[in-house]
Amino acid sequence: MPDLAPSDGLPPNRRIWAVMTIVIAVGMASLDQSIANTALPTIAADLQASPADSIWVVNAYQLALVVSLLPFAALGEIYGYRRVYIAGLALFTVASGLCALSWSIPSLTIARVLQGFGASGVVSINTALIRFIFPARLLGRGVGINAMVVGVATALGPTVASGLLYVSTWQSLFAVNVPLGALALLMAVKTLPATRLSPRNFDWISAVLNAGTFGLLIFGIGEGVHSAPPLVTAAALLGFLIFGLLLVRRLLSVTAPLLPLDLYRRPVFALSSLTSVCCFVAQGLAFVALPFYFQTVLGRSAVETGLLFTPWPMVTAIMAPIAGPLSDRYPVAIMAGVGTIILATGLVLMATLPPDPGTIDIVWRMMLCGLGFGWFQSPNLKAILSAAPRERSGSASGIVAMSRLVGQSVGAALVAFCLALSLQRGPQIALMLAAGFASFASLVSFSRLLAKPR
Repeated sequence: MPDLAPSDGLPPNRRIWAVMTIVIAVGMASLDQSIANTALPTIAADLQASPADSIWVVNAYQLALVVSLLPFAALGEIYGYRRVYIAGLALFTVASGLCALSWSIPSLTIARVLQGFGASGVVSINTALIRFIFPARLLGRGVGINAMVVGVATALGPTVASGLLYVSTWQSLFAVNVPLGALALLMAVKTLPATRLSPRNFDWISAVLNAGTFGLLIFGIGEGVHSAPPLVTAAALLGFLIFGLLLVRRLLSVTAPLLPLDLYRRPVFALSSLTSVCCFVAQGLAFVALPFYFQTVLGRSAVETGLLFTPWPMVTAIMAPIAGPLSDRYPVAIMAGVGTIILATGLVLMATLPPDPGTIDIVWRMMLCGLGFGWFQSPNLKAILSAAPRERSGSASGIVAMSRLVGQSVGAALVAFCLALSLQRGPQIALMLAAGFASFASLVSFSRLLAKPR
């Protein structure tokens, strides 16, 4: 094993290669969350599957990801972030090859479960490693780079998928990860830093209860969004409540809980996490509602919808590496608070578009949303990491990833509710609701100015 990470980050030359490793790994994991959505009709037709069955190609990946995020973050603290990250990256690479070799929806679904577990090993540890790769004075820059990669991957996902499907088969969407993953693995072994290990034992009971809690939550939300029988959705959400109560009871009885309740006793950490959840609920609402808005309400084509959607994630990707370094110099509470106000303003302007808006009218409003989200994301991520002790970076990293996934899933479920109220007015109701969540996030963010750090 390499020497322990220096107390103030890696040397510049090694830092560059470590960052490249993270860029490739996180980029692949982020892309695979969006490209499968684009390719789903093609996959279903080729494998002769029904739309309902093919949905599991997406759901399996997301479920595996969400149930294992916090356990992998805990394993990173116990056995080392480097080990868990490399193991996750290796599993993701192998599972990508298995996805490309799949011959049916069941075989592809199983491979996607493995791929989701591999992605979780990367995503859950990623931001913790950034804290050991970059010196403290450059932490904002590190999280800015990470946010930029996620933003670019999100924006390019549909485009990359469409391009590969145009020149090749859907299997190429997964096969391309194999050489990239092998390259990232080679660099990871040589450059990622080792970290001090926690002496505690892994809590398997909490891990099982965590899987039941968040797995049933995401499953129930997903079933509700896809108009499953009400009894199925209700049973899943009831199971979520039961497992959730058992999980909380377990967490309160152990000294090193899987879900780091102790960190939530730190006001800045708790408020930063709440800001994150609210903003990702707003993003989830908007990202699911906007395609319906563009096509159902405004009458735009699917191709136009893809192009009109792009300005938000692209501007976010541009702003993230700018806002990140600035958060090393200016108060995060103010930067994130201003960002969420801009986001809320952009969402209100999108919801109140005239009946027949021009392309420019839509684009500049989408850019405003992207500007606000990018201005919030990197500083807030830095605040969550900085509020946790260095030895608890894995727990903070897991909370970052969990906040994003749960927030986006709740946002998607709320869109389904809005569309049930009115297919024509539902997307605009969802956008106004998203603006409400972003506005509340701004209040929470500014309240950090009054919080006493611990």
